[in-house]
Amino acid sequence: MRQETEIVTELLHFAHADEKVRAVIFNGSRVNPNVTKDLFCDYDVIFVVTDPRSYLDHQDWIRNFGDLIMMQQNNIQTENENEYIFLMLFTDGVRIDLSFRKVESINQHFHDSLTRVILDKDNCLKNFDPPSEKSYITLQPPKAKFDKKINNILWCSTNVAKGLWRNELPYAKFMLDIVVRQDFMNLLNWYVGVNNSWSVNTGTALKWLKNYLSNELWDSFENTYSGSIETDIWDSLFEIIRLTKDIGQEIGEKLNYGYPTHEHTNVVAYLEKVRLLPKDAKVIIS
Repeated sequence: MRQETEIVTELLHFAHADEKVRAVIFNGSRVNPNVTKDLFCDYDVIFVVTDPRSYLDHQDWIRNFGDLIMMQQNNIQTENENEYIFLMLFTDGVRIDLSFRKVESINQHFHDSLTRVILDKDNCLKNFDPPSEKSYITLQPPKAKFDKKINNILWCSTNVAKGLWRNELPYAKFMLDIVVRQDFMNLLNWYVGVNNSWSVNTGTALKWLKNYLSNELWDSFENTYSGSIETDIWDSLFEIIRLTKDIGQEIGEKLNYGYPTHEHTNVVAYLEKVRLLPKDAKVIIS
């Protein structure tokens, strides 16, 4: 597997040789001072160029960086113009996410605190501060947003219950693992933020969440994940609801937002009834 010095040399060699490339920017985890780099760290690179479209139309340039396992190409939309990114995984395990951005508009459209300029042929780039996580710090939510997330967790938990009673596994799992979990993860992120003076970055999809939770809370968080067995899904649902109250109340107290205890209690009672409801029941509450 090629080392970072080799990759940087290859990228710069290409950039110097290609007149269309006017600057090169590194961003992402490899310039994050708080990340320990490992063999899975991507190379997030931007080539600032005069003609982004040419790299889409003629892709023979890819061979300069190795043999592909596979690639995904996506467009970046800016002011009705397309710029392009190539996500490339090479046979030696190196992954390079290489964007081609337009030189005329890069300063207007690109804003990322995890940025390091490694080449600027014409001094065309604005000045960037030293790389930091400033763009990725968890921000305090407004009260309306906090309230909405709590409300949605409680409301959509009843959809999970409905799906379980009906034996509709795909629906129940979608509601639990996608809808409810998304808002629950927002809540966990705010819990970390409020307990760390809104100064930390939990990473994409909260991948560094474990670093900021007690062992007890992390164990409880793990218990919110379940497979396809109905009883396990019920247990995970109730664990999410319990944790929602525990961490929601703490956030609410620290931000003077409060917590909807009455609604929470009502929903838990409803869920308990549905969990015990016979499959041939004609009414939910009698």
